[in-house]
Amino acid sequence: MKNKLEIETSLSRFFTQSLDHLVSIVLILTVYHCYNFKERVIARLPNEPTTPRDGPRVNGEITCPKIRLVDENGEMIGVLTRFEGMQMAQKAGLDLVEVSPNAEPPVCKILDYGKYKYEQQKKRAEAKKKQKIVEVKEIQMRPGIDENDFQVKCRAIQRFIEDGDKVKITMRFRGREISHHEIGMGVLTRLREQFEELAKVEQMPRLEGKQMIMVLVPK
Repeated sequence: MKNKLEIETSLSRFFTQSLDHLVSIVLILTVYHCYNFKERVIARLPNEPTTPRDGPRVNGEITCPKIRLVDENGEMIGVLTRFEGMQMAQKAGLDLVEVSPNAEPPVCKILDYGKYKYEQQKKRAEAKKKQKIVEVKEIQMRPGIDENDFQVKCRAIQRFIEDGDKVKITMRFRGREISHHEIGMGVLTRLREQFEELAKVEQMPRLEGKQMIMVLVPK
């Protein structure tokens, strides 16, 4: 009877200790998860947007522990920790954006990232509109061209050059005209002199088979 009582007592003590250990483990895990949740909340501010791959790092995506901060008014605050910068951005209801990642330390600015992204896209669109695709326009002539046709060709060349295009002038020879190619050279020389204020010669007159080619480009 005594042995049975001792066994029951030992079992009771064992289960009590096991339960205490289990409660301790649960408490430790609870504290650990609460701490991690708090860190995640701090690392990612409520107004943090989804950053495109080619865009700047924002808020919790900024990895450098020290940053040079510019506030929402454009004033240089100085070198702070990333956490301090994020706190200031959160207080202002804005985002912390890494605008110069290659600086030492990186320069970050407090701003509205959604508005910033829209303005950058708008600037890229405007720059794309202003980009001029240079085309090569061709003007064909004959060595015996008359004055009226010559002036018509000149007006076309001037229009192309003013539009920012290259002009390829091709002098074509027929039959025995090639034996007097200096006549065609004279016409091209006259064109070169006439447009010397608007254009420069990218390719000097060059004889290629039965044609002579000169290329003008805008200055």
